[in-house]
Amino acid sequence: MSKISATPQPPYYAVIFTSTRTSDDLGYIDMAANMLTLAAQQSGFLGVESAREALGITVSYWTDLASIKQWKANLDHQQAQKLGREKWYASYKVRIAKVERDYGL
Repeated sequence: MSKISATPQPPYYAVIFTSTRTSDDLGYIDMAANMLTLAAQQSGFLGVESAREALGITVSYWTDLASIKQWKANLDHQQAQKLGREKWYASYKVRIAKVERDYGL
């Protein structure tokens, strides 16, 4: 993702997923693309931004906490999470924050 998400006026929510990877890449790129497509179809999804070097950071934006909870409960997403824990991530952290203000150029 190389563009900044066009989010609405706050408040809305951000899910911040920070990770370090293992050396296992088998299936990772395809799964990440599938999850982005699936997330974009979920009610309440607003956008996503991502960057990866030694540390990966993906921020997804959502209208409300119920939408985030629904995304976490999605069965395909749960399968991706399981594979991530087993194969692709050495460590990760998820943070959920309410965006009170945003501005930019």
